[in-house]
Amino acid sequence: MTARLEGEREAWSRLRITRETVAEVITELGGPGGMVSVTVGSGPQGVVDPGVRVVGAIMVPHWREGLSVEVLPDVYRDIVEVVMDAGKPVQAKQVVPRIGLPAVTAKIEGTRGKLKRLVERGWLTEAEPGQFTAAHPGRDMDSADLQNDKGPSL
Repeated sequence: MTARLEGEREAWSRLRITRETVAEVITELGGPGGMVSVTVGSGPQGVVDPGVRVVGAIMVPHWREGLSVEVLPDVYRDIVEVVMDAGKPVQAKQVVPRIGLPAVTAKIEGTRGKLKRLVERGWLTEAEPGQFTAAHPGRDMDSADLQNDKGPSL
């Protein structure tokens, strides 16, 4: 039974890695912030087999001029907004309670990973290890205001 369980864990681990790799490839094919449609299943084009469970990948697009925080998944948007509102470098342990999570090690480390991903994609900067600031202060929120108001904000 233990050997079978270990085999299943190994298979699950490979599937998880494969899913992450596919998400990266899709992101690369779609370009920064692009979207690519993927057909799942063996049915006709655009049809998903009913027995197939599709697990979506959260994609954080690379920052570019004119792109607002609205394109980010909710948790990433919340993180960027907290960092921008702080006005000074913040650590993951300071961000966690501000986005409504308990300040426990698991949540802090998960948030640290998201902060690092936001740095990789150009949304934030990390001048010193563990100290995160907005890469484009004021720009992202102004872009969001322009998109929401359909006109310049004062």
